[in-house]
Amino acid sequence: MTKPLFRFAALWVVCLLTANLYAQSSLSVEKIMQDPKKMVGTSPQDPFWAEDGKKLYFYWNPKAEADLVLYSANADGTNLQAVDTQTRKQVELLRNGNYNVDFTKKLCVQQGDITLYDLKQGTIKWLTFTTDNESQANFLADDNKIVFRRNDNLFVFNLLHNSLVQVTNFKKGNPEHQHQTSVAETWLDQQQLDLFQIAKDKKEKATRQEAQQKADKPKYPAPIYIQDRNIDELTLSPLANFVTFRLSKPATNKRTIVHDYLGERGFAKDLPTRPKVGTEETAYEFAIYDIIKDTMRIVNFSQLKGIDEQALYHQDYNRKLPKKPRAVIPHGAFWSQDGKFAVLIIRSTDNKDRWIVRLNPVDGSYQLLDHQRNEAWIGGPGTEGWINYAGDCGFMPDNQHFWFYSEQSGYAHLYKVNVATGEKIALTQGNFEVREAKIARNGLFWYLTTSEVHPGEDHLYQLPINGGKAAKLTSLTGGHESILSPDEKLIAYRYSPTNKPWELYLQENKPLAKPKQVTNSTTELFNSYAWRVPQVISYTARDGGQVYGRLYRPNDSTRKSPAVLFVHGAGYLQNAHKHWSNYFREYLFHNLLADLGYTVLDIDYRGSAGYGSAWRTGIYRHMGGKDLTDHVDGAKLLVEKYNVDVTNIGIYGGSYGGFITLMALFKEGNTFKSGAALRSVTDWSHYNHAYTASILNTPALDSLAYTRSSPIYFAEGLKGNLLICHGVVDTNVHFQDVVRLSQRLIELGKDNWEMALYPVEDHAFTEPASWTDEYKRILKLFENTLKPKR
Repeated sequence: MTKPLFRFAALWVVCLLTANLYAQSSLSVEKIMQDPKKMVGTSPQDPFWAEDGKKLYFYWNPKAEADLVLYSANADGTNLQAVDTQTRKQVELLRNGNYNVDFTKKLCVQQGDITLYDLKQGTIKWLTFTTDNESQANFLADDNKIVFRRNDNLFVFNLLHNSLVQVTNFKKGNPEHQHQTSVAETWLDQQQLDLFQIAKDKKEKATRQEAQQKADKPKYPAPIYIQDRNIDELTLSPLANFVTFRLSKPATNKRTIVHDYLGERGFAKDLPTRPKVGTEETAYEFAIYDIIKDTMRIVNFSQLKGIDEQALYHQDYNRKLPKKPRAVIPHGAFWSQDGKFAVLIIRSTDNKDRWIVRLNPVDGSYQLLDHQRNEAWIGGPGTEGWINYAGDCGFMPDNQHFWFYSEQSGYAHLYKVNVATGEKIALTQGNFEVREAKIARNGLFWYLTTSEVHPGEDHLYQLPINGGKAAKLTSLTGGHESILSPDEKLIAYRYSPTNKPWELYLQENKPLAKPKQVTNSTTELFNSYAWRVPQVISYTARDGGQVYGRLYRPNDSTRKSPAVLFVHGAGYLQNAHKHWSNYFREYLFHNLLADLGYTVLDIDYRGSAGYGSAWRTGIYRHMGGKDLTDHVDGAKLLVEKYNVDVTNIGIYGGSYGGFITLMALFKEGNTFKSGAALRSVTDWSHYNHAYTASILNTPALDSLAYTRSSPIYFAEGLKGNLLICHGVVDTNVHFQDVVRLSQRLIELGKDNWEMALYPVEDHAFTEPASWTDEYKRILKLFENTLKPKR
């Protein structure tokens, strides 16, 4: 009698251990990857204030409708309601625009026409209503005059006289060529005049009439022919005496064709996409038009400090390049409100230099105000890593100082420079980043969003206009996206912690004032689960760098667990923060994995945003170098500190995350047993120029960087289990990338990989069915390969 009882007890213990080992979850891939409106809800987006500060508007979708709806709330956060169609049209018409200096008038552009909004009177006046495209409406120093762009030219409208004057006369093409007479024709013409008085009289009369017509003709701006070039950065000085502009001639490069097989018709559609890195670049010129003198001059940038300095990587190839100016892209001009000073931002097209200069529009000369060089590439908050972007900058209220961002200290901080004297002062400093900056309407303060508290938190501060001690305004742990009311007495912001989506809050503009939550957006389904708050940790990488990450633990952490490392995309992006992630689906998936007994680590590897210049550029000339070893070191940490099974570690990610996953399985197969590479770059020489050339230079000039950074060169090292997923209509990382890699794996005889294709998906998936299929495959991969067989 005791044996059956013993066997029953033993079986009960085995079942209990098995249930504990193979944990269950109330979540499923089908549930978490469904339409986000049904699973999570829709957070309020894009809040903005009415000009009188009585209403706060935002886009929201609490009823899970097909599209976002414009909502409003009172300034105290009460009376939430959807806005009717007529009100919405007027609100959106007046939303964006440029103010006069005392914020009493506002110019708005809507669908190519210009309106004047008088904030004191509450009146709206249409200034243009034409089939032409009008844009870039701004007040001049005399705010009774406005300037706007119509097609390729500038016009000035006088509000007092209701008169319109054309300022420029740019024309496409070349000047009309006069008939060139031959030598024979010239001789015959002269003979006619010598022989016949009537011919001479007719010529003299025609000459007199032409001169009279020219004298009587109104003096319009002389035509300036720009040939086949484009014109942008078209700016009229506040005193209306100079026009500055940039001319560009786009390069003609071959573009990759992507095929859309499932469009509206039964035929595949060709989608022309982008050129590849290293192709010919657009050429730029910067010019000044003197309105009084009716003359134009091209600015010569060949005298910029360091313009002929060549990058150090050329030394690896023993190149001796001739000293010659590098190509640049100028931005501006940025004018002081009184029209006395003009500033240009100039970036080298190799993205290693940024110059800020004071421009003398009379003769085209310039004086250097700031020069930033980074042997890797210029970037960081407020500057950004794109040469087509000037960065956040402008004149301060005193019309003497120009403000800008710089990573001079190693972190993105706010600076000002006296345009007259060249004296430069740092307004902020410390081992943190200034992420946003805006001058108060009264001109006395800055409102800054910074990471001073923690790299993973964003808080709003008020700083005296000339620097000093900043007052912290927000108090909740997490992220804040703030916008002040027109009178700047109230702050509206989107706020989120780690485990809840963004909601709208209001508080007084006082340090650490109590916030009031305005919206509740999450669904009952989302609220029914206790979502984890991942622990934000840091660890020391092999070279001494501090790596931040988000750690998800299984419910039973006493047992050895399998682990998965998630690799965020975009390269320069932050995800180990304390607010709701853009990777919300992955966040939900990581909760599912933790329920199923996995430890999950999500790190801000080398190249991620949020940690200063050295971290940002830590992947220069070697993607798949320190960014990869940061993950290897993270896996080691999990084994040593968090009870992870060293033999069962997986990795996955999309885009840049897919690239790292490939490098991990190809180069670090002893660490990573399985991986899912989603929409992956497989060969950087096939990616775009703007992103890739900054990090790896160009394939023709720096082939070493490309060969050591591209997974396709390391495919022979695949030992573990690889899943590749890619959208066929991907216009960013082209489907061709994984086609080439798959052929490489076939030729190498690898058989431990598989590929899933998604016929209707671009780089960012949109269909819930595609998300569900992709993540079912990822989960199946990890369940089948990272857990002991049941």
